[in-house]
Amino acid sequence: MESAGIKKYLFLITVLLSFVAEALICVIYIDKYDDIKRDNTAINDCIKTIEENFGEERLYPDNEAYTIIDTKGNVLYKSKSGISETISEAVKNNDLIMDITDGEKIKAKIIFENKTMKIVEDNKNKLIRIIIIIATIQLLMIVGCYLYIRKRIINPFHELKDFAVRVAGGNLDIPLTMNKGQIFGNFTEAFDIMRSELKKARLAEKKANDDKKETIAKLSHDIKTPIASIKSTSELGMEMAEQERTKKKFSLINTKCDQVTTLVDNLFNSSIDEVTQIAVSPVVQPSERIGGLIKNADYLGKAGEFSIPDCNVFMDKLRLQQAFDNIFMNSYKYADTSIDVKVEENDEYLIITVSDFGEGVSKDELPLLKGKYNRGSNITEKEGAGLGLYLTDYFLTSMDGKLELESNNGFSVILYIRKANYE
Repeated sequence: MESAGIKKYLFLITVLLSFVAEALICVIYIDKYDDIKRDNTAINDCIKTIEENFGEERLYPDNEAYTIIDTKGNVLYKSKSGISETISEAVKNNDLIMDITDGEKIKAKIIFENKTMKIVEDNKNKLIRIIIIIATIQLLMIVGCYLYIRKRIINPFHELKDFAVRVAGGNLDIPLTMNKGQIFGNFTEAFDIMRSELKKARLAEKKANDDKKETIAKLSHDIKTPIASIKSTSELGMEMAEQERTKKKFSLINTKCDQVTTLVDNLFNSSIDEVTQIAVSPVVQPSERIGGLIKNADYLGKAGEFSIPDCNVFMDKLRLQQAFDNIFMNSYKYADTSIDVKVEENDEYLIITVSDFGEGVSKDELPLLKGKYNRGSNITEKEGAGLGLYLTDYFLTSMDGKLELESNNGFSVILYIRKANYE
């Protein structure tokens, strides 16, 4: 882990070291220019040798650049050309001026060349080149450092910011791009895990709410059939009762049945309105079971005789029962006539037509009745939510069937139930 951390910051450390190196080079050169010191021992030895061999030029040392002048300023000896020949030139060039003595007597003066300016001139261009090269390298490093910081820190930070905005807005589907090599690598991974867990929690919460509302919708819908049976039985009993007291009891039962039906309708409508998807699980079943579903839905016995062709169909028994309940309940409520049930088949479907002989609806409104909350304009005075045919169509479609509506001398609902042996 420590080596990985060092690698992350190695680039920055290199940049800092380049600045330190540049500073050291400058200090070294400045110190070399300003503090160049002559070798005092060599100068003293040179003067001593000249004093001992004064006048014998062949014995003069040649390891230093110097000029010997007499007390009148005449040049007696020059070890090399291009160096100061007078005291004034020596002062101007900051040369070293020493006396050549014989005891207490000054015999001549010796001018040692100041090498500082020559060294500066010789090394000035070299120093400039070194500084330019180092500065260029540093500039490239700074650009590289900026790109590195932008890629490793700034861009990941902006991604985190955008991700947080998306999560706050409820968008939990888009994952956060992760790169564990970035500085925020582990941090971004933790953020994306949080997004994933939030999405799971939200889906689980949605499913729980839908399941709860669907259960309420199922129960409220299933309660309506026995309540309707109780009501029809009590109405028959009220007609047959002879005593006024008994008729009042049956009337009270009818009233309470109407109240329960209204409450159940309200509960059903409010629940089904918020359920986003109702589970339909069709399986292969014999067609003879459909006859029982129709008879259960026709609790008032208004349907005539019918027969079911023998075949296998693809259906969800509970949902198909709810579909027939909706159809017969609508017929009882809006038509209140006898009901004709006709069953036939073709290669694909078992076709069941349920027809009443009521007022029906207009041709223009007929295609709209399968929509949510849509009802015919001629039945607005009667209570209803406009969900019966909507749900029936939903159930049939989910069972790979279909629903058709007709209005001709009454109202007909045609159910196409998929046959299991059709491919």
